[in-house]
Amino acid sequence: MIQRVQSIWLLLAALTLICLFFIPLITKSVNNTEYLLYLDGHQQSIKGVNDASTAVTPLGAMIINGVAVLVCLICIFQFKNRAMQKRLIMINIVLIVVTAILSALNASLLPGGINGSSIHFGSSLFVLAIIFCLLSIRGIRKDEQLLRSADRLR
Repeated sequence: MIQRVQSIWLLLAALTLICLFFIPLITKSVNNTEYLLYLDGHQQSIKGVNDASTAVTPLGAMIINGVAVLVCLICIFQFKNRAMQKRLIMINIVLIVVTAILSALNASLLPGGINGSSIHFGSSLFVLAIIFCLLSIRGIRKDEQLLRSADRLR
């Protein structure tokens, strides 16, 4: 059934991963220029009130994050096959970790590297999405235990 608790956790994981597209991960100030790093490697530098320039780096993290969102949404509808649902969630956790690593590599492309940068809330969304995926696996295991106990009663 779709209304199980793991479906809620998977939906929250998908929403968390979608938020990564819009929230900056890291901010760094260099020579009166502020750089905002987003998931897609988009670096926005704000020099003054009217001056704004952008630079784009590789889009690998954004593409893998989009795939992770799709896998989360597909997992919600795999409720009839719990083993497949658990496998897809494990793959999703790997995709989230790869996205975090690629985002860290994009952060190292900032002028001066990562040193002296301030980390935003967006950087912690990776961990939050992994926690939601792990909670959904726990819900699937509880469902399996419930079914096994119901089978014993028959």
